[in-house]
Amino acid sequence: MTSTLGNQMESTAPLARTLGEFIARTRYASLPAQAVKIAKNAFIDTVGVIVAGCNEPPVRVLHKTLGADTNGEAALFFGKARAWAPHAAWLNGAAGHVLDYDDFARGHPSVVLVPAILAEGEALDASGADIVNAYVVGYEVWMDLVMRERGSYQTKGLHPTSLIAPLAAAAACAKLRRLNADQAASALGLAAHQASGITIGHGTMAKSFQVGKAAYTGVISARLAENGMSTSLQALDHNQGFLRAVSPTGDVDIASASRLGEDWRIIKHGPNLKCYPVCYRVHRVVDATLEVAKGRSPDPRDVQKVEVLLGKIDAMILANHEPATGLAAKFSAEFAVAACLLAKRLTLAELTDEFVGRPEVQQLMRRVTVITNENYDPEAPGFSMYDQVRVHLRHGQVIESAQVRHAPGSVKRPIIAEALATKFLECLRFGNPELDAARMLDALKRLDALKSCRELTHEITADV
Repeated sequence: MTSTLGNQMESTAPLARTLGEFIARTRYASLPAQAVKIAKNAFIDTVGVIVAGCNEPPVRVLHKTLGADTNGEAALFFGKARAWAPHAAWLNGAAGHVLDYDDFARGHPSVVLVPAILAEGEALDASGADIVNAYVVGYEVWMDLVMRERGSYQTKGLHPTSLIAPLAAAAACAKLRRLNADQAASALGLAAHQASGITIGHGTMAKSFQVGKAAYTGVISARLAENGMSTSLQALDHNQGFLRAVSPTGDVDIASASRLGEDWRIIKHGPNLKCYPVCYRVHRVVDATLEVAKGRSPDPRDVQKVEVLLGKIDAMILANHEPATGLAAKFSAEFAVAACLLAKRLTLAELTDEFVGRPEVQQLMRRVTVITNENYDPEAPGFSMYDQVRVHLRHGQVIESAQVRHAPGSVKRPIIAEALATKFLECLRFGNPELDAARMLDALKRLDALKSCRELTHEITADV
């Protein structure tokens, strides 16, 4: 096939077309049971963090700007307010990411997928099985694309979530709209034309804004494709296409065949659920520090110095060394260590401006030193083999934590059902204690059995 963007001869099966065919053919009945279970847990986790973040300042600003519509297609924040589905996806996505409590898998796929799917699913009156199917389809497309980059988007200042997840959300919404392979391929290409996001906004309002925008892009791209908007089928893998254009060094794999529907990546590389409301890059440090704080209970006043051993890429992302706000503290290894040593926990209660600004927190942060390495884990690109902390006390005593390779809640250390339910209930109490959390949780647990996703909305918003 001759490219429309030059004379280069391209494969007769462009990547967008291959992905489009997978999107069009995949049915709920063909999904592995484990994939369905993982998807349902992702909905529980993401709905919880959406409600938890719905009152945060960036979300209020976005809500004021986009507005609402009582006759809108989809619910906002699982309350009675409504909006046009693309805007509902944007607002719910921003709310879900603002606390940095949403899951992680080379980025943050669920906080883009779930808001887009629920908003478009409600507009279409999709079934619960359709919603679960759309999530798995979107997740598989996410992993296919994000794993083709051999380097790290962050080294160029690109945020993989807002860069790649719009395409995953477009795939999910194309599935919900039952688009054919060519239309689904167009939805992917149209999302690629709009995708963007930079890491300089980490620790600011802009981070959740751009992640929410990724959900919006997914919804609108599928709608445009259904109505006849198109782009080159080579939009993803041409020399001037998306994957090469956004690759920091050009080291991107566009040649490998997709094994979509054969090798289910959601099972092998499923989302890592967060146990702490901070950047995932610091979760192993938190776990290591809590081991020291709870197990050996050093008096913070006796701490002379703390050394944090972590990867160079992690340190680059955790760039806020002297945070003054709760939002900035989410990207600070220094804060994570100080909070854990002082409070012996790291919850939403510690991620407030008041707590971050306490003199004892600020003083202890200044005693933390980050030591970087490039001993990267081949099983987890971009992460070092392990993280560790060393706490130096007066009189020369040194307390060294274990070497933490897998964060709690990760695929290698999965969160148990009871812990996920506890997190969900805590998130709802934090964001909107008037919601019937038990009823919401029950509805989400049986998501794939619902005849209509509007039953889910009814379960959630009734009596609110």
